[in-house]
Amino acid sequence: MAEEKKHHHPFHHDKDEEKLVEEVQSDTTYGTEKYAKEKKERQHKEHLGEMAAAGAGGFALYEKHGAKKDPERAHKHKIEEEIAAGVGVGAGGYAFHEHHEKKEAKKEEKAEGKKNHHLF
Repeated sequence: MAEEKKHHHPFHHDKDEEKLVEEVQSDTTYGTEKYAKEKKERQHKEHLGEMAAAGAGGFALYEKHGAKKDPERAHKHKIEEEIAAGVGVGAGGYAFHEHHEKKEAKKEEKAEGKKNHHLF
């Protein structure tokens, strides 16, 4: 039995050593891959914030309509409307924050040495 049989578990899957070495090397390099990945992550988070803000705004409008149509539970609808509006403002702030973080990553990339190839 020169070769040992590897046990494969659903949550603890062994990786090849070559892949592991490549991952470590790509994490330690400060090239364009790092900044491109960071910009992509920030873009994704920004879009999630925008969608959350839109969803919360839509729900707030729905609750406002519910307050008009259901006078018996108008107070409940108004409270839920205010909560949804607050969530919408928070999500919009998060999207704004991620937008500025993305811009900072772009500035860091330019400072690292990547040059623009624009003529004008």
